[in-house]
Amino acid sequence: MSEADHQGNHPSTATLEIIAFHLGDRQFCIRTTSIREIRGWAAATPLPHAPPHVLGVMNLRGFVIPVIDLAAKLGIPSAVDTSRSAIVVVEVGQGVIGLVVDQVSDILSVSDDRIQPVPDFGAAFDPAFVHGIIPLEQNMVCFLNLDHMFANVMQASTA
Repeated sequence: MSEADHQGNHPSTATLEIIAFHLGDRQFCIRTTSIREIRGWAAATPLPHAPPHVLGVMNLRGFVIPVIDLAAKLGIPSAVDTSRSAIVVVEVGQGVIGLVVDQVSDILSVSDDRIQPVPDFGAAFDPAFVHGIIPLEQNMVCFLNLDHMFANVMQASTA
């Protein structure tokens, strides 16, 4: 035990504000600082030959932004277009995108020491999509790294 522990001092940890949402029966989260707004579900205008996870584009107060089916991007079953679906508008890099989620569930404050690293699954898994895992009382939340997930989208929008 260190001298700091004997004195009741603990190393300082930062608190992180996150928003949790559901994709099917799974729970994910992102930093609240990346969120511009949360909108109710509205159909996107489809784009020809877009990747399967790109639902199309939407008009956000005069700006056209891409709308992404986040479940499809993550490779899990999608339940898009329900009354509880939402579009989470986020800033990623220099761009803005809309992420379709099944349901926004919570805003949480967690200390960064509660975020645990993703286990190593070998070369078939890209852990850079995930900042880490946050264990809660009843379940675990996967903390997404949007900057890495959408790096190529943002490069295309700034080109």
